[in-house]
Amino acid sequence: MAEPEMTDVSVGLVFDIGGRGDQSFNDSAAAGIERAAAELGITFTEASPEPDGSNRGELLQLAASEHDIVIGVGFLFEGDAAAVGAENPDTMFGVVDSAMMDWAAGAPYGDNIAGLVFAEHEGSFLVGAAAALKSETGTIGFIGGVANVGGLIERFEAGFNAGARAVNPDIEIIGDYITEAPDFDGFNAPDRAKEIALAMYEEGADIVYHAAGGSGAGLFQAALEQSEATGSKVWAIGVDSDQYHTADAGVRDYILTSMLKRVDVSIFEMIRSVLDGTMQPGPTAYDLSVDGVGYSTSGGFVDDIADQLEALKAQIVSGEITVPTEP
Repeated sequence: MAEPEMTDVSVGLVFDIGGRGDQSFNDSAAAGIERAAAELGITFTEASPEPDGSNRGELLQLAASEHDIVIGVGFLFEGDAAAVGAENPDTMFGVVDSAMMDWAAGAPYGDNIAGLVFAEHEGSFLVGAAAALKSETGTIGFIGGVANVGGLIERFEAGFNAGARAVNPDIEIIGDYITEAPDFDGFNAPDRAKEIALAMYEEGADIVYHAAGGSGAGLFQAALEQSEATGSKVWAIGVDSDQYHTADAGVRDYILTSMLKRVDVSIFEMIRSVLDGTMQPGPTAYDLSVDGVGYSTSGGFVDDIADQLEALKAQIVSGEITVPTEP
């Protein structure tokens, strides 16, 4: 493979709470920046905020002083990115999971600030359908990391529920959240996720989907332990990245599929747009029509229902199915 032509463009990537190694959201971002380095020739540094997120703005400002492009991973960077972006008009900013729009003014926060947003509800619809199609008990579960964060995690839940009911109107769905805003520990609380998941399995759920970042590791462990304890296999569904490949090897055979939220693609494309001069301020949406979201097939566990899932995907893309964004 030919070495990429090096540019003099540098990127500062600031992770969400928990940083690299969460096997989910942040790791998908890391994959995107690494691809940009390999294919576009950029250089980069990375940083992670304090556990309470109190130094997000400082990290963005530091990155802006050293880099041409600064990317914040997560909607909680919105306010700080808008402020720091205004102070650094020659630096290009991107924020994952925020439209970066001043809705009152009806305009982007700045010509140098891009929002990278996703149709999480569409991807979740497909894994919800997969759960309902594969469930043998007729009961499935959803674990959200943090409730009431601008409706973000509720979009995952809404899509999951709608997809499940589209293929089985009688499906029973158990839902729970680890924490509620402003307590964001729910995105990094695997022990609590494990506890909730075990309770769901005990209630009869045989497939549980999480949208809880690093907490998902607890769900996977719960699926393993429940299966071994009862002799009856239960499943987990991952999120953001293909967690069959990122989770610990001992639990991957319990991961039915993952809802792919292509944070990696959004970061790569944002950097490429800056390099080729096409970056647009405000939101760029990554939905099913551009494969910005989707589902994984690693392990082959959903191969037998792939045709049904693809048919549902086509109906969403065509507009025949409208996926709700609120549970």
